[in-house]
Amino acid sequence: MNQIIIFILGVIIGGGVVWFAIKMSERKKKPFDDTQGKESFIEKQAREKTANKEAILELLKTREKLTNDHIEMMLGIPESTVTRYMDELEEENKVKQVGDIGSGVFYEKV
Repeated sequence: MNQIIIFILGVIIGGGVVWFAIKMSERKKKPFDDTQGKESFIEKQAREKTANKEAILELLKTREKLTNDHIEMMLGIPESTVTRYMDELEEENKVKQVGDIGSGVFYEKV
C-alpha cells in the first residue's frame, strides 16, 4: 500500500516539475514580447518621452522662461529626466539655456 502512495506522489511531483520546466522555457523564448498587439515597454517609453518634450514646448508657449523645477512640478517627472529632455531639446535647437549652473538657470524657446 505504501509503495502505491509513494508512486502516485512521485507521478504528481514529477508532473509538476515537468510543467514548471516547460513554462520557464516558454518565458525564455519571449521575455519582453508577450504583449500580443499591445505596445511594448520601449515603445511606451518613447511615446511618453515624445509627449513630455512636446508638453515642455507647449509650456514655453505660455511662459517666457521655464526652470527645471517648474517643469518637474508641472509634468510630474524627475529632475534628472527634465535635465535630459532639456539637453535634448537644446541640441535640437528648440530651446536655449540661459545661465550655467544653479537656481539661476532657465530655458527660453528659440
